[in-house]
Amino acid sequence: MTSIFDLSPTGLSALLAEWGGPAFRAKQLWSGLYAQLAPSFDAMTDLPKDLRQRLNAELRFGQLTPAVNARSKDGSTNKILFRLADGRQIESVLMTYRERRTACISTQAGCAMGCVFCATGQMGFDRHLSAGEIVEQVLWFARDLHKKGDALTNVVIMGMGEPFHNYDATLEAVDRLTDPAGFNFGARRFTVSTVGLVPMIERFAAERRQVNLAVSLHAATDDLRSELLPINKKYPLNVLMAACREYVDKTGRRITFEWALILDKNDKPQHAHALARLLTQPKLICHVNIIPLNPTRDYAGAGTTRERADAFKQILEDAGISCTIRVRRGIDINAGCGQLRAETKG
Repeated sequence: MTSIFDLSPTGLSALLAEWGGPAFRAKQLWSGLYAQLAPSFDAMTDLPKDLRQRLNAELRFGQLTPAVNARSKDGSTNKILFRLADGRQIESVLMTYRERRTACISTQAGCAMGCVFCATGQMGFDRHLSAGEIVEQVLWFARDLHKKGDALTNVVIMGMGEPFHNYDATLEAVDRLTDPAGFNFGARRFTVSTVGLVPMIERFAAERRQVNLAVSLHAATDDLRSELLPINKKYPLNVLMAACREYVDKTGRRITFEWALILDKNDKPQHAHALARLLTQPKLICHVNIIPLNPTRDYAGAGTTRERADAFKQILEDAGISCTIRVRRGIDINAGCGQLRAETKG
């Protein structure tokens, strides 16, 4: 049975026309799903009863069922392990800050990239998510916040999976969620992350989208990056950085680099100096997010110390590079990418 969230506006219009309904019903239904955040077909009381009954009979209202709902002790992080219609599982996280409500969503069940320190990479690839399954994660948190008189402010596509390995569905989901007739979420409030699939970075640059781009870098030399992120063997740093510079040149937008600080692996002054050279020769409009590694069960590396993180940041700032140390969140609920699913299965 098809999920309502896997239908585009055109597909929804075609279906309702096939059912013999007036043209305005599709817009009415779209608004109910995305603007009014209806939790079910039955909640859309502005629709005729017979239409609601047919929708219930012939379409699935979503494909995500919460299997585990975990909240951190400090209340700042809410992680959901969702069961999909085929029994596979994915994770989504809501992070609450003083002025922001950020949803971190998944694009795949599992991941094919094999990054050694990532719990999702350690479990392997199951399948791509559909655009509807991606959209539904955002709407789940939006509905939950709406009930509390609150709202999402940002969406980061950094959960399970490599978004650019599932490029079409990921960007279709973004297009659905930015539709002014529906959820109407600003494109600049989205950030999509990639480990460095160069052809997709080039495509993303050519499309000149307003969505923010983040690249998981983690090393500034090919030997170390290939050890941590196997994709580097296919797209080494000179190729990756050329694509990143092309993106900035074509879009005029700043790019963000992510760096998980692993104790004694990539957190020493020489690593920071190497990164500074990579980003300043020539100068690149960018920002660096550094974060102590979230430990995972199948990787022996540990997160760095705060002192080393501060020193790393200072070296980058001395080189004129904007840098932020991100605070690790939800460690008590396995909030790192793929950790809750791994522990639940483990």
